[in-house]
Amino acid sequence: MERVNNMVPEKPVVIFSKSSCCMSHAIKSLFCEFGVNPVVYELDEIPRGDEIEQALLGKGCNPAVPAVFIGGEFVGGANEIMSLHLQDP
Repeated sequence: MERVNNMVPEKPVVIFSKSSCCMSHAIKSLFCEFGVNPVVYELDEIPRGDEIEQALLGKGCNPAVPAVFIGGEFVGGANEIMSLHLQDP
C-alpha cells in the first residue's frame, strides 16, 4: 500500500490500468479528450504490478483497474468516473 501512496502524488491525475482492459482504455481516452495528461501505470507491464493491484484492492478499488486518483485522492473506478462525467452539465 505504501508503494501506491508514493506513486499517486507524482502528478495531478494518476490512473492505474491494464493494457488489456477495455474499461481502462475508455477512462484514459476520456481524460485525454479533456486535455488531461495523466500519469498512467499499466500494471501488467511494470515490475511488481500484481502487488500494486493487490494494494489497490485493499484501498477499496474493486475491480482494481481502472483506478483514478486526482490530487492524490482516490476518485474511483470506471463506474464512478463515468457517473461524474455524465453529471457534468
